[in-house]
Amino acid sequence: MVDLPPVRSRTGLQRQGFIRRLFSEYGQEIIVLSAILVLFVVVTLINPRFISANNLTTIFSGNAYIAVAAIGMAMIIVTGHIDVSVGALIGVLATISGTLAVAGYPIWFAWLAPVVVGMAINAVIGILVAYARIPSIVVTLGALSILRGGLISVTGGTWITDLPPDFLIAQKRLLGFPVPLLVMVALTVLAALWMRYTAFGRSLYAIGGNAEAALATGIPIARRTVAVFAIHGAFAGLATILFATQLQVIQSTVPPNLELTVITAAVIGGVSILGGTGTVIGSTLATILFATIGSALIFVNVSAYWLRAVIGLLILATVLADMLRRRGRG
Repeated sequence: MVDLPPVRSRTGLQRQGFIRRLFSEYGQEIIVLSAILVLFVVVTLINPRFISANNLTTIFSGNAYIAVAAIGMAMIIVTGHIDVSVGALIGVLATISGTLAVAGYPIWFAWLAPVVVGMAINAVIGILVAYARIPSIVVTLGALSILRGGLISVTGGTWITDLPPDFLIAQKRLLGFPVPLLVMVALTVLAALWMRYTAFGRSLYAIGGNAEAALATGIPIARRTVAVFAIHGAFAGLATILFATQLQVIQSTVPPNLELTVITAAVIGGVSILGGTGTVIGSTLATILFATIGSALIFVNVSAYWLRAVIGLLILATVLADMLRRRGRG
């Protein structure tokens, strides 16, 4: 008798095909999510206080402003650019917002101002990148120096105090959940859908993947570049609102290493540093992973300084994996 190969059901083949496509499109996001879950299980077994309500709020809500800023950064990197000035921008916008709130302007105006100003500043950066053909790393390095130096010169590093209670939206809850958590989830979902299902969002992948081919298909690369920088500025403004309202005071300085954290969240979340691939879901998950690692180190009595080393290793591993994937496709 001849042994015949086992017959696979159509359902089984479809399931395998679905899993393969899922890992092909969201492989990095699945890895990051799995790492978060493993960390939660392991650290909770070591120290059950890790899953206390206060610590969970810190992990998922305390770093929401980084996740929101990383959404815009993911769009920038997908398009093939980068912005190293976002940390300085958030510092400037937080000072503007807090100053307006203390001066007695309507709260809604103090919240709106950082979004509008962030869009305006980044639109100028986008114009220089798109029409003056200056590399984004050069333009944003210049913007970093201007924003950081200007902030210190104008404010002298003084703190903004006596913030109105109504201004502190990051300290409030809605439906029992912290507002920053709800904002982070809502913006991540909306941005992910927009990037995947709109012509504008898909064009960003085309530009980052092959700018010449995108131009040949009629995509207005210069206008898209200016627009995506402006959108990135809007997300920086929204992140500023969460950042500036989480404490009773605002320190008029640039948050240390914030721009590196935002860029790292996008890259480790699966956005290729060379452009063309990645999702904002990954950048949000990576932000949660950073917060989870930082908290885990404390609960297992390991110095929090190791967080930077761990993140550095994650960056190298992620970039190496991206390069290997691209060589395999080539």
